Amino acid sequence: MTNEFNADDILEMAVKIEQNGAIFYRDAAGRVEGEKNKNFLLELARMEDEHEIIFSNLKKELTAQEKLITTFDPEDENILYLKAFADSKVFFKKEIPDNNLQSILNCAIGTEKDSIAFYLGVKELVPEKSGRSRIDAVIKEEMGHIRLLAGKLNEIC
Repeated sequence: MTNEFNADDILEMAVKIEQNGAIFYRDAAGRVEGEKNKNFLLELARMEDEHEIIFSNLKKELTAQEKLITTFDPEDENILYLKAFADSKVFFKKEIPDNNLQSILNCAIGTEKDSIAFYLGVKELVPEKSGRSRIDAVIKEEMGHIRLLAGKLNEIC
């Protein structure tokens, strides 16, 4: 059986990833030294909160067609497949490498890159009629985070 997903499935994962990103940045802010660094990480957490709202709103705006399950899946294997894939990429439990801002940023950039690779991969498993184009909005938000994180990393190095 070929796994096929819809935008609803992917946006559900995106919301969870953003929630955990906010937790990561708040935890990192509590560990890093320097008020400026703490404030930057707290701002990143706030941005993750905003992304969660954006993705939740995108989910609410989906059409019935974009929510439609197109494969027979009585055991909910599709969502289990997505969770297993995402868990294997450590999206749900990002660990802070140490209290150094440079290490935290490198970890965050790596995670953002992994999430983009995840979204690009699952996007191909979402038929156009099931909201494939909606995944592009998620990818765009994540790419913006990489630019911001890389800019900060260049600033401190």
